[in-house]
Amino acid sequence: MKKISAVIKTFKLDDVREALSEKGVTGMTVTDVKGFGRQKGHTELYRGAEYAVDFLPKTKVEIVVADGMVDACVSAIVEAAHTGKIGDGKIFVTPVERVVRIRTGEEDGEAL
Repeated sequence: MKKISAVIKTFKLDDVREALSEKGVTGMTVTDVKGFGRQKGHTELYRGAEYAVDFLPKTKVEIVVADGMVDACVSAIVEAAHTGKIGDGKIFVTPVERVVRIRTGEEDGEAL
């Protein structure tokens, strides 16, 4: 099993959710986050004063899938979240050692 964490532009969340649903993903965790990469923030004007916004709002989508679904899910996220502009985001894939469904006690593949 692998955990896929994708940091994407917030307005692309519905597109990513639909693309993952089409691939058979039945659940996900979504978090509003702030951060920066190469984009390095921007400046805004508020009541006549200019100030720097160092951390930009993003959305983090996390899913856990079987090893055989990783490439399809990553491709679906890339296709759905891509705008071609700086700040599209990043995807991280990490191994998952164990999953337990709290309600039933099912483990690993059965718990997904």
